[in-house]
Amino acid sequence: MKKISKILGMTAACLLCLSLNVTANPSASHLSQKNGETVICRGVEAHTSGPMVKVGKTAPDFRAVNAKMEEVSLSDYKGKKVILNIFPSLDTPTCALSVRQFNAKAAGLENTVVLCLSMDLPFAQSRFCSTEGLDNVVPLSVFRSRDFVTNYGLQLADGPLEGLMARAVIVVDENGKVCYTQLVKNISNEPDYEAALKAVQ
Repeated sequence: MKKISKILGMTAACLLCLSLNVTANPSASHLSQKNGETVICRGVEAHTSGPMVKVGKTAPDFRAVNAKMEEVSLSDYKGKKVILNIFPSLDTPTCALSVRQFNAKAAGLENTVVLCLSMDLPFAQSRFCSTEGLDNVVPLSVFRSRDFVTNYGLQLADGPLEGLMARAVIVVDENGKVCYTQLVKNISNEPDYEAALKAVQ
């Protein structure tokens, strides 16, 4: 009888440890995939941290950091049309190309600003734009922007680039309303520049 009680006690302890391990490791229960969007990242399926903002909704305000380590908010640009060019890192060819393309295409836009958002440190963003001579875009780092991560749902929750941003474009009108969105399903691909530019015309 004592032997059976001992076995039952050990079994209960093992089940408790297993339960605690699953709770401490959310990825074990695939919580990251529950509400997020599915994208392809370096040939494998990955998921964003939440649903993307919807067209017609007010764009959530957020704070990001510029090259001078100053906080900049989306609300600072109220009254302007804002293109949010969101990507994983300037150290990848497609991301760098998207910044160059938006810089060239934004030159002729009226009352419009292009904010380039990534987890890159502000120093690296500033160095890239200075070296490339890009002055029609505003590079901003969201490396400590919890409000952007939480409210826009674009951080990669798993996959090879976990922790970085997915590739997306969001256009916000003068009144702060989202009027266009694109989540690029394959992160290796460029966004649809013309569709984004059409949304601000």
